[in-house]
Amino acid sequence: MCGRYKLSRRKQLVAEYFDCASDEADWVPRYNIAPTQPVAVIRQNPKEPVRELSLMRWGLIPSWAKDSTAAARMINARSETASEKPAFRDALKSRRCLIPADGFYEWSRTGRAKQPYCFEVNEGELFAFAGIWDRWRDPSGQWVKSCSILTTTPNAVTSVVHDRMPVILDPDSYDLWLDPGMTNVAAASELLKPYDARSMRCYPISTRINHVGNDDEECSAPVELAQIQNSLFS
Repeated sequence: MCGRYKLSRRKQLVAEYFDCASDEADWVPRYNIAPTQPVAVIRQNPKEPVRELSLMRWGLIPSWAKDSTAAARMINARSETASEKPAFRDALKSRRCLIPADGFYEWSRTGRAKQPYCFEVNEGELFAFAGIWDRWRDPSGQWVKSCSILTTTPNAVTSVVHDRMPVILDPDSYDLWLDPGMTNVAAASELLKPYDARSMRCYPISTRINHVGNDDEECSAPVELAQIQNSLFS
């Protein structure tokens, strides 16, 4: 499961890091990205070897859907079964994308409370989730492009908090994952594995992240669990 994440770099830095061109869409650094919001997505131009950066709605709406009500439940796709699900199988075959991020969040239940944690690659560097996307025409005739993040079994770092984790692609796999001519689902699925735990870190953060309206650096700032416990009983 991946229900919140952050992308705290400016658009220009993201485009440079992933070596891609960008459209006119822009955004400010985000620390609390939530389902159904616009998110940065990187795709390969099908006619030329150029990566393109644009915004899509987070929560995949299949092209055949009658409405968009199921989008909030389509923010993730299980990598083990995506090739079998009508909502995801065509996208996995021919509409793959990178979803850039520099951290994601999960919650661990302790008694009645849920403690949020931030997961990062190394010291907070940029990385990319394995994503899939689709296009859907709304009742007014406008095209809506949307995406989903693929998930897999957890590694040693994420398993302490949750039983799933988003697929983080190795940079060496970006070209193959994005290649629109690569329609071998089995080959694509081979890339969907847990990220190397030795290159990840995890730390507790404030419950500010629980509220979508909070979107600043404090959302991902490390805190001491003792501080949280003291505030609960003070």
